[in-house]
Amino acid sequence: MQTPPENLTRDFFARSVEAVARDLLGFQLTRTLDDGTILSGIITETEAYVGPEDRASHAFGGRRTARNEHMWSQPGTAYVYFTYGMHHCFNIACLREGHPAAVLIRAMVPTEGIETMRTLRSARPRKHPLRDKDLCNGPGKLCQALAIDLDLDGIDLLQSPHLAITQGVAVPEARIQRTPRIGIGSAGDWVQKPLRWVTRMDPT
Repeated sequence: MQTPPENLTRDFFARSVEAVARDLLGFQLTRTLDDGTILSGIITETEAYVGPEDRASHAFGGRRTARNEHMWSQPGTAYVYFTYGMHHCFNIACLREGHPAAVLIRAMVPTEGIETMRTLRSARPRKHPLRDKDLCNGPGKLCQALAIDLDLDGIDLLQSPHLAITQGVAVPEARIQRTPRIGIGSAGDWVQKPLRWVTRMDPT
């Protein structure tokens, strides 16, 4: 019998956001729907938002609002926000409570519940079914495929029955690329800072 993967501890998230963003690559993200359906995959892309000094962060300059409140929560708290009037994005608070640092989960390779993910992603009729590798290859797509919305904003990932991150596969440094973040607008020199981590794990 295979041993189930272990949930991460608070200490894993209570570290620099850069370390957490890198180490989450290869870990397993699991969403459990209300009917018990399991949707899961391996994290392949992350971005770090380091704190109030980060001009690309929702909390730049110490901004604290109802929308970004859970960026300031204890490490391991989900921060989910709605953007462009159509997409949700899923982040995880890091470092320490009271400091708005978070990792954005940008992409994953689906491993379980793929047909349900395909249904969730196909709100509009398509000529061809979505390929597995296109289901979760972006932060908005990932949230749609996993039915992650504002109802999950603020949950504790270490205790929630609905959303969890567990240990997965180790990703060697040789398979990791570190780049500037994507889609960052007028954020000064923060546009070019290498705060995005990506590894390639295409589904077979």
